[in-house]
Amino acid sequence: MKPGEFTKNVCELAKKIPSGRVTTYGLLAVSAGGHPILAQMITSILSKSTDVDQIPFHRIVYSDGRVWLDPKYKAKRLKLYNKEGIKLDKNFKIINFEKLIYYFDD
Repeated sequence: MKPGEFTKNVCELAKKIPSGRVTTYGLLAVSAGGHPILAQMITSILSKSTDVDQIPFHRIVYSDGRVWLDPKYKAKRLKLYNKEGIKLDKNFKIINFEKLIYYFDD
């Protein structure tokens, strides 16, 4: 893979996650041509994208279905989950997570 190709792939794939569906950091990393360990870089890569306003960050979650709710964006993300019909339990874990996972070969 050429330098920068992984970053480009991550950004392009993230924009393709459909409304009402989620994927994991690991699935996104692997689908972009990287190793699952690169999942740790996803948030950093996406936050530096020139298309940051077009990236549905809320649709990328932990592999166990938990969502990351930075206090700065918590209210906004909760509204987005509600709008898209994604239900969370009291621990901020997606209900019916397995049914909502988006695989990039869908």
